[in-house]
Amino acid sequence: MTETFTGVSGALQAGMDSLYSLSQQFPEISAWYTTVIRFVLPVLGLLILLTAIRSLLSVKHTAEVWAYLNFGEQRIPLTHWENIIGRQKTADVVIDDPAVSRTHAALIRQPDDTWNLYDLGSTSGTYVRGRTAPAEEPLPVEFGDEISFADIPAWLEPVSPEEKQARRKRRAGLDKPVSPWGLLILMSFFQILTCIQLIISTGEKADPTLPLIFLGMTAVMWIYCLTLRAFRRVGFEMEMIAFFLCTISLAVTASFAPASVPKQFFAILLGMVGFLVLGWFLRDLSRANALRKFMAVLAVLLLAATLVLGSSSGGAKNWIKLGGMSLQPSEIAKVCYIFAGSATLDRLFRKKNLGLFMALTLICLGCLALMNDFGAAAIFFVTFIVIAFLRSGDWATLALICGGCGAGGLVLLSVKPHVLKRFASWGHIWEDVYGAGFQQTHSLTAAASGGLVGVGAGNGWLGVTAADTDMVFCKVCEEWGLIIAVLAVLCIVTLAVFAVRACRAGRSSFYTIAACAATSLMVFQTCLNVFGAVDILPLTGVTFPFLSNGGTSMLASWGMLAFLKASDTRQNASFAIRLPSRRELRHEQEEFDEYAED
Repeated sequence: MTETFTGVSGALQAGMDSLYSLSQQFPEISAWYTTVIRFVLPVLGLLILLTAIRSLLSVKHTAEVWAYLNFGEQRIPLTHWENIIGRQKTADVVIDDPAVSRTHAALIRQPDDTWNLYDLGSTSGTYVRGRTAPAEEPLPVEFGDEISFADIPAWLEPVSPEEKQARRKRRAGLDKPVSPWGLLILMSFFQILTCIQLIISTGEKADPTLPLIFLGMTAVMWIYCLTLRAFRRVGFEMEMIAFFLCTISLAVTASFAPASVPKQFFAILLGMVGFLVLGWFLRDLSRANALRKFMAVLAVLLLAATLVLGSSSGGAKNWIKLGGMSLQPSEIAKVCYIFAGSATLDRLFRKKNLGLFMALTLICLGCLALMNDFGAAAIFFVTFIVIAFLRSGDWATLALICGGCGAGGLVLLSVKPHVLKRFASWGHIWEDVYGAGFQQTHSLTAAASGGLVGVGAGNGWLGVTAADTDMVFCKVCEEWGLIIAVLAVLCIVTLAVFAVRACRAGRSSFYTIAACAATSLMVFQTCLNVFGAVDILPLTGVTFPFLSNGGTSMLASWGMLAFLKASDTRQNASFAIRLPSRRELRHEQEEFDEYAED
């Protein structure tokens, strides 16, 4: 293995030496390539991203019918795993009768296609086969059973084999995603051309690991898509967006901190592993619910460990140094926090449920305040607002919480000098170009020099502290141009829009809450990063998801993507649905044939 790696490394070094020698003999070739590639790469980027974005935004999110409630004159489809039944207009099954409570009952599907009924404290009761459903406790319901909501009877009916087969074909056609192969080919060209440009810009100092890593990135993409396609999975637009942003991240890292490129590539690989593992856990809701307490404890332990073992950087104690590595545990704590905050509908019935989540939030915010990491604290708080609203819908309580936290924030500004200093320079960076405004003024100047298509990967001059993390948007503007930088932001916004639209046909409140919280976090974090870099908001020192150089930030970004992937309702696209085996498909076909004969 070592001999093979040495041979590959030697061959790459020889190729790079030949390329460098050629560029020295014919300098006009290098200049010509850089000039042309400045326009070619943005065009490739536009094709890749616009194709992925258009595919995501054109999804119709066709409703999945899991069973029916037959009221005699009306047969209502159950299009979620968790269905609220009541008089209010927002219920999944609306019964317009004064005897029925606003939120009367819930009918919840189990993974084995059995159903449980919950009475939600209705005034006139819920009955199954004449038996009273206890409050907040499940009562099993079988197909054909009579369910009475007050004095209104209904029967639970299964989906017929004919309809199952027709539904599968209809959904596969209406929600058909774009083929990944064209995107993979474009991405491969994009990565190869980027690598050549970086080698030319680096010259004789180019490291042979650089082409090895870019080739490795290309191979990882193809292996991922080919493997999942072999398992009949479809819909890779989210991953393509992530791969594109990760490629830009590698290029920016190679330009600003070449020694960190292997570490960043390893973080991408580790993030993909975490993405798949988290997706596997999310497939089983009972398993995911059992893991929530562990995730809550892990979030607190990660933040507490930072308080004890962390070192200060830029006024915030948010890094733990282990040997030659630096970790930011608050990034991983974000994933744990969202996992702990999400819950299935039956868990939301328990009154203490939201109280425990609020206690977790207070502990996390307290730790972040003691760490002076107010950028992360703001992100946690916005995520809390999203989760708390989705779990309770109580605007009055949330408004009171926001008011209290706003007052607390103003007090903290007066007692934390480094935070106050950042706010003091906000909007006045050009008044102190070589002092408090040094980072932003130089970053904005570099960004302006890039124009629409940039100066070329590796040709930028921006070298301020955190150019590849907090200021990465300006670095991308400089080397890749404003078009690619704006598209990178649009990618994050597109993921959020897709998640919100998918949640309308969401299977479980767990996936809905997790996806909305994850996208809200990513959008808010992107806004803080971009608007902080261009002085529209105070500079908070947060990273751009997928784009910034940083191992723990990359792991967290892939973790957020797993929540979004689980919310995808397209046929064979989501982690949340176990695909039927070929044996089960054959059995379904046999049922259909028997049904057709009858």
